[in-house]
Amino acid sequence: MTSQGVIPDVTIKDFPTFKDARGSLTEIWRNDEMKAVVQPAMAYVSITKPDTARGPHEHVDQTDFFIFMGTAGFQMRLWDNRKNSSTFGIAQFFDCPRGVVRAVVVPPGVVHGYKNIDTENGLILNLPDRLYAGENKKEPVDEIRHEADPTSPFHF
Repeated sequence: MTSQGVIPDVTIKDFPTFKDARGSLTEIWRNDEMKAVVQPAMAYVSITKPDTARGPHEHVDQTDFFIFMGTAGFQMRLWDNRKNSSTFGIAQFFDCPRGVVRAVVVPPGVVHGYKNIDTENGLILNLPDRLYAGENKKEPVDEIRHEADPTSPFHF
């Protein structure tokens, strides 16, 4: 998978940050803007250290709704691994710069990973539409991990 392009089912949205004397405020979820794209089932926060990658992996059923909080710069890599997609085999790479609050919605079957390309720890919020390991964590995890496979075409 070496062709690069745009994967149309992926949503990328920058959120405006409103600043005043007290600090700042950024709306990261509005039903009227994102309801048709994803309906979160849970939320978690992760911190990624500089020069560290998470993924690449993919989900069979889960849609991820990542919010890069702008605390550090990241590179996001996506590969369309959906055999029935018009963009099957297309890779899409882009940066999520420091200082920009950016959402990236990744549908099932799109391999994804991100790397902190900054010198500071980076904060990411994820609001996936499935519970991790299902209700009461009693189901298999919906994840196909590619990062540990040295023969995988998906890598940083």
